[in-house]
Amino acid sequence: MKRPWVVIACAAFIVTLAMGVRQSFGLFLPQMSVDIGISRSDFGLAMALQNLLFGLVQPFVGALADKHGAGRVVLAGALLYALGLIGAAFATDAIGLHISFGIFIGMAQSATTFVVVLGAVGRVVSPERRSTAFGIVTAGGSLGQFLVVPFASILLGDLGYQQTLWIMAGLVALCGLLAIGVAGRPDGSAMLAVEEQSAREALREAAVHRGYWLLNAGFFVCGFHIAFIATHLPAYLDDKGLGIDIGAQVLALVGLFNILGSYVFGRAGDVMRQKYVLSALYTARSAVIALFLFLPLSHASALAFAGAMGFLWLGTIPLTSGIVGRIFGVRHLSMLYGIVFLSHQIGSFFGAWMAGLIFDSTGSYNVAWGIAIALGLFAGLVHLPIADAPVKRLQAA
Repeated sequence: MKRPWVVIACAAFIVTLAMGVRQSFGLFLPQMSVDIGISRSDFGLAMALQNLLFGLVQPFVGALADKHGAGRVVLAGALLYALGLIGAAFATDAIGLHISFGIFIGMAQSATTFVVVLGAVGRVVSPERRSTAFGIVTAGGSLGQFLVVPFASILLGDLGYQQTLWIMAGLVALCGLLAIGVAGRPDGSAMLAVEEQSAREALREAAVHRGYWLLNAGFFVCGFHIAFIATHLPAYLDDKGLGIDIGAQVLALVGLFNILGSYVFGRAGDVMRQKYVLSALYTARSAVIALFLFLPLSHASALAFAGAMGFLWLGTIPLTSGIVGRIFGVRHLSMLYGIVFLSHQIGSFFGAWMAGLIFDSTGSYNVAWGIAIALGLFAGLVHLPIADAPVKRLQAA
């Protein structure tokens, strides 16, 4: 059994690289759409497929990690991720982009990001510190966004998108080395001893829990928000005359502020009712988006929006995964959280693709922004009635 700090550190660095590269994809839209000759909805569909596959295979990948350990899963995912990036560099039409950027990278991300590594972390930390540990790992994704997005922007300007994709492939391949730190599963853990349960029994237990489905509904909204903003905000700001460089600055600032936000919300989940913190977070997102649209758009307002949304960006992850672990335990955490994450990625599919479709149809993102506000208010409400006490099986133990 590895020391908790080793698992947490390696998990955080894996997420730093995998998510950092992922969050830079919106910057590729202008160059790739011109060079390949595709529309924004074509590019948006590639990102939507990526998000959908990211979610669809997540429960199965999570189950594999629960059974065989996170290390092997992360290694396989890192290799597939690199292959998808290289394939995108050679894409000559929308279909090639959909296969490489969409299918390959989508499947790879399910094995190299939050669900798999949080399952490994959850098994080596106590329940009282679990949400904070999840917050630290989640902050790794934000650190990657802060560091990798500006780096990708510079490379795109100097080298073009094809060579940039090759360099990104080299970065994600490093996740395979870091997989050593999250490999294996603890043996003889007291935490696991009280949770002997088959995967089928765990699924049956979750399926009849009303709060589990409410978490799924709320996390759908998180996916919609993040995919819509990450994919289309750079182009939105460019359309408004601020230039494409501001898009890179904004995405980097989102990552910077979410380093703080992920830790703060993770810590809050250890000292407050997680469902109430989630409700407040989603409501705050709607308020921030509405304020951004109401105020005159400028360089300063775009950066202020990035900072506010960044603070709220991925704070949902330690809280949502923390509730799943609290209710059902950690034995099948990767699988059960993987199902919730599937809902997140279905939301991401619509956030990335539908916003592009709306733009192509109307020439504006206004309707998409309105949908984002309404969904945030919806998510703020659905978390309130969640019954978040441990199931009777754990209470009896």
